[in-house]
Parts: sequence; C-alpha cells; structure tokens
Amino acid sequence: MHIDAEESAQGPLVLIVEDDLSTRVMYREFLSHSGFRTIDAHNGKQALDKAREERPDAVLTDLAVPGIDGFEFCRTLQEAAVTRSIPILAVTGHAEYLEQPERFRHAGISRVLIKPCDPDVIIRELRHLLTVPARALRD
Repeated sequence: MHIDAEESAQGPLVLIVEDDLSTRVMYREFLSHSGFRTIDAHNGKQALDKAREERPDAVLTDLAVPGIDGFEFCRTLQEAAVTRSIPILAVTGHAEYLEQPERFRHAGISRVLIKPCDPDVIIRELRHLLTVPARALRD
C-alpha cells in the first residue's frame, strides 16, 4: 500500500513510548508506512509532556519504560481531562501482566499485546481503537 506525503500528513497521530531506540524506530517506520503520523518518547516523563502538548489520537506504549513506568504514565493520561479520551495500546514482554486485567483497567489501557508483536496486528489494533468511542474502550 502506497501512502503519499499529503495523505500521510493527515493520518492519525500516534505517540510511541519505547525506551529501546531500535524498537522505537521500527514502530515509527511501519506506522508511517501505514498512514499514521508519529511522535515518540523514550521515557514516561517525556511521554507525558508530549501527550499534553501534541494531544495524539492514540498511544502505543511499552509498559517497562524508565522514570514513570507505563502503568503510571497511562493512569496519569486517563486522570487529565485533556488526555482522557486518548486510546492506549500497550505492548509488553511480560506475559504475566495478562493475569492482572484489573491493573490494565485501572490504568486506562484499552488493549494489551505481548511482544514480539506482528506489525500488522499493531496496525489493526490501533485502527480499531481509533474507531471505537473512548467510553466503550474503558467499559
């Protein structure tokens, strides 16, 4: 699928939160090739600042990031009126987190994927999150 520069400039904005540079670059590449615009952050504090400034349409975040961890980052987003409606797709290498669904709900995380994630699955999940009303994602 080819996306020209004009279409890409109008695509949904996704904040990528990932401390590993190569993974962050990989996410940025396949999201941009799928019509998304991206901004990124390497830690929770930087991610909060960028989310407040840029107001992305969605967040793709690792849960193990330095400083403010992914759970706290997501909780903080969901507590603020200006960022509350942003859907969050979390990715983690910790499969045991799936045994704690209440922890995800409490943090306001919409969906969780276990790393390694197929890029097509990430794209599909983000597109789904962007079409569902924010309230339905939390219910």
